[in-house]
Amino acid sequence: MSTPLKYVLITPARNEADFIELTLKSVVAQTVRPERWVIVNDGSTDNTAEIVARYAAVNPWIEVVQLPGAQERNFAGKAYAVSAGRARLGTVQYDVIGNLDADVSFESDYFEFLMARFVESPKLGCTGTAFREKGMSYNYEFVGTEHVSGMCQVFRRECFEEIGGYAAIKSGGIDLIAVLSARAKGWETRTFPERTFEHHRIQGGALHAGLRERVHTGRKDYLLGNHPLWECSRSFYQMKRKPYVVGGLLVLGSYVWNVERRKRTDILFV
Repeated sequence: MSTPLKYVLITPARNEADFIELTLKSVVAQTVRPERWVIVNDGSTDNTAEIVARYAAVNPWIEVVQLPGAQERNFAGKAYAVSAGRARLGTVQYDVIGNLDADVSFESDYFEFLMARFVESPKLGCTGTAFREKGMSYNYEFVGTEHVSGMCQVFRRECFEEIGGYAAIKSGGIDLIAVLSARAKGWETRTFPERTFEHHRIQGGALHAGLRERVHTGRKDYLLGNHPLWECSRSFYQMKRKPYVVGGLLVLGSYVWNVERRKRTDILFV
């Protein structure tokens, strides 16, 4: 299958030595390679830079951007790293731009498949696929396919420019905001569950740990306006991961608590 669309990738990476080689191998093996892949090393203190440098030395379409890294870590860092990667693209010609996490892997025709979906659907603004994490995945028949996972989000260039890229929000949810913004601009967004990628790091594990991360997730989902059905599905999914049951209950409990607190506040001001 051939496609006339050209694409580029940007990967923010911070201390990803455990997994980034899996991502590097997957992209290098693609049947349709990107015009440019900018990997933004955001102040890593492990040997992430050395691993990436080995691949960049023999693949001239891989470029590395070195950032000093902020002392305070938050989710806005991803937005800043992606912006730095876009700036490095310069005059590279492309139709599609993808944000790719540094801890994923996929089959060799993964991006060929996604480019074909853009060709088929001119209004498709953001797309991706289902993912597996430790052998588990979401049931998209239940939660719908309009949301696109943030670990690998691929945008038509016009769409990404219309929404202004990723919003630098410290509390998180920048991936969801990007998808919602695309739909608000009239673009279609879709996950194709017939394809999958592997996510090797547990979501949120790089920044928030343990039970505190689950509480943070529930509050963030409320602030972003996640639908209750989606939140229930997300919570059931979390129950299957350590800490079993408790983690999912904390996500759902935090979400419900924030909803109820808002209701009480609204009543007071009626």
